[in-house]
Amino acid sequence: MSSLVLGFQEMEKTQLTLVGGKGLNLGELSKIQGIQVPEGFCVTTVGYQQTIEKNESYHAFLERLNSLKVGDRDQISEISRKLRQLIIEAEIPNDVVKEVAHYLAKFGEEHAYAVRSSATSEDLPHASFAGQQDTYLNISGKEAILQHISKCWASLFTDRAVIYRMQNGFDHSQVYLSVIIQRMVFPQASGILFTADPITSNRKQLSIDASFGLGEALVSGLVSADCYKVQDDEIVDKRISIKKLAIYGRKEGGTETQPIELDQQKAQTLTEPQILQLARIGRQIEAYFGSPQDIEWCLADGTFYIVQSRPITTLFPIPEADDEENHVYLSVGHQQMMTDPIKPLGLSFYLLTTPAPMRRAGGRLFVDVTNHLASPSRRDHLINVLGPNDPLIKDALTTIINRGDFIKLDPDEEKNQTPANSNKVIPSSPQVDFGPLIVSELITKNQTSIRTLQENIQSKSGVALLDFILEDFQELKRVLFDPQSSAVFMAAMNASSRINEKMNEWLGEKNVADTLSQSVANNITSEMGLALMDVADVIRPYPEVIEYLQRVKDDNFLDELVKFAGGPEVRDAIDAYLQKYGMRCAGEIDVTRTRWSEKPMTLVPMILGNIKNFEPNAAYRKFEQGRQEALEKEKELIDRLQHLPDGEEKVEETKRLISLIRNFIGYREYPKYGMISRYFVYKLALLREAEQLVKANLIREKEDIYYLTFQELHEVVRRNELDYQIISKRKDDYKFFEKLTPPRVMTSDGEIIAGEYKRENLPANAIVGLPVSSGVIEGRARVILNMEEANIEEGDILVTAFTDPGWTPLFVSIKGLVTEVGGLMTHGAVIAREYGLPAVVGVEDATKLIKDGQRIRVHGTEGYIEIL
Repeated sequence: MSSLVLGFQEMEKTQLTLVGGKGLNLGELSKIQGIQVPEGFCVTTVGYQQTIEKNESYHAFLERLNSLKVGDRDQISEISRKLRQLIIEAEIPNDVVKEVAHYLAKFGEEHAYAVRSSATSEDLPHASFAGQQDTYLNISGKEAILQHISKCWASLFTDRAVIYRMQNGFDHSQVYLSVIIQRMVFPQASGILFTADPITSNRKQLSIDASFGLGEALVSGLVSADCYKVQDDEIVDKRISIKKLAIYGRKEGGTETQPIELDQQKAQTLTEPQILQLARIGRQIEAYFGSPQDIEWCLADGTFYIVQSRPITTLFPIPEADDEENHVYLSVGHQQMMTDPIKPLGLSFYLLTTPAPMRRAGGRLFVDVTNHLASPSRRDHLINVLGPNDPLIKDALTTIINRGDFIKLDPDEEKNQTPANSNKVIPSSPQVDFGPLIVSELITKNQTSIRTLQENIQSKSGVALLDFILEDFQELKRVLFDPQSSAVFMAAMNASSRINEKMNEWLGEKNVADTLSQSVANNITSEMGLALMDVADVIRPYPEVIEYLQRVKDDNFLDELVKFAGGPEVRDAIDAYLQKYGMRCAGEIDVTRTRWSEKPMTLVPMILGNIKNFEPNAAYRKFEQGRQEALEKEKELIDRLQHLPDGEEKVEETKRLISLIRNFIGYREYPKYGMISRYFVYKLALLREAEQLVKANLIREKEDIYYLTFQELHEVVRRNELDYQIISKRKDDYKFFEKLTPPRVMTSDGEIIAGEYKRENLPANAIVGLPVSSGVIEGRARVILNMEEANIEEGDILVTAFTDPGWTPLFVSIKGLVTEVGGLMTHGAVIAREYGLPAVVGVEDATKLIKDGQRIRVHGTEGYIEIL
């Protein structure tokens, strides 16, 4: 058996580097009993390498290509064109020509063949590369096939393939091409079969696209295909399209597009028995490969032939369950305003913190709410808690409930259910009478606990350190879930809801709590943004320092500050800021994210922006302006209420609610600050321990511990051994998880349930979201996905995927906020209200629908955006 050419039956699972992803999958398909695969062979990557290995021009062009970035489109196009030309003109080695001739003689040189590319980076579990290289159909004769082998090799350097590799982090010089020569089938019909629904991700529902003739018509978008959905061996949905064209093979070679007879254009491509037969074939292939598949099929003379199968790489993984029952999962990231993947150490920190029933999938956490949905009373409670905060989640859960049979009701609950409690809503919270010092007492307790932790952890190392941290998580939970602490901010949140409801009822005014929440006391997150404006004030008088900060690139820049006039004062101001807020960063619930203390350069652009955009003492004025607006709103409400029937009682209740909001809503942000502060103490201690693991050659760099769970790290330290392949695999997994978009709500079938906003009377082109901070504002949209790349001018409207507290320093410069993720009481919404910024959150695909630089109007009261 030659390494230059391999028949499908001769391939082995380990030969990806020889035959590429597509070739390997065809080899595996041909071994499945009962699955018909047109016979053929692969010219391996060895033949490609032999063709180009001694070509100096090829290697010179490749080196130039590797130095380019995605944005260098013109240079990419020019170099790629030269590489293609060079490969097509290169002589195919004699040994390869002989092997191709041998296999053609074996399978019949008189037949027509499909000549298809198969790259070593193609049809992989984490990157499909579908359609990046070329395929040629209905090619006959040895000379023509050899010519098309060269064309396939050259297609490794089409512009689209080169750019795709750049975007996915593949080195051009490490990707090779095998060429598949496969006996041509001339089908009556062909198409694609997904063993999981590509729209909803439901793993139990197959989706079949079918059209007449060759599949090229469907893949190229020339025709609309029929679409059939199959679940549990039953056709559950059919959409028959009008098919005006089809592609067929020509006798003389190649293909041609032909019109379909008028009476056949509306005909169903496959019969019902054929649809079910194809679905069973799909399930058999899926079972063989062990994951959902994207399968290319064709039907010729009553037989289904499979010409390709690849993993579906776009599906979000399903959280693992302990049983075979149906489950419903809610995304934690959508509640915590951080939908990026979290590394294993970060996931385990969060799991050690929360008592909720959590599941992991795709580097994210999900709460299993099945038990809540199985109980009518707990179901109502869940819907009523989540509904006002995130209507999309409420609508998705309602969709599942309305199906009736997906979640079985708890039999005990069902027996006890009566009409009186079947529509039960959350009982109103009891009135809470807190003393004026409660917030400062809670903050002092939290700070004292963290200082004690900092003192005690210093002397710990090795297993004793891991044991100590594990034990201290109990203290973290005691502080974080202190009933008194929760009651304080819940009282303020309930007061906000209540006053909005009452002012709308009594005065016809919406969302007054938004104004009343401005510039409240003890909001650690909003104070953080204002404090950075104060840092800018310290720097402002020193032009040399400003000039230095404009060109620094090193995180050690603080050490150099002392060389400049005013440098020591500036360093002290930044150090003081980092002492109080340095444990924060974007995506801070993941302990592995780089904190501002670890990378103070992150703050420099924001400090410079504050110097540019604001006058001295702007932080005080901004806070005072918000406070005055809140006080004036309170006075206005009281004056209007006094003239209403029962005015005195209404005034008394309103004053009580306003007092709760003004005194306690700011504390809403503190428990998380305490948690993140504690996480940072743990992290610094673990990184010191990681340095010992590097010295012991167990890991290569200290950040490798981020790819172990806390429990695994504990074992590594205890046993002093580690299989480093675990770290390598998890780094690859993390790169893959970064490409996935987590759903708000998904089921154990893998189905993503997308909720909808129920709105009427909106402008035709309105982009709809959840209103969380009142007001209407127009301005330039700044679409920013990475806070470190933010270049904000005063008056811009920030459009981003999510904002957690780490984004707050940007809020002082913007005048409006739009996010894809968020709810009424998530951090971004709370801070937007305190700063008086109109804000709309939960806007699906906001960063795609709104382009950077567009002028937009944000309707923070009604919850929609207009592009002007």
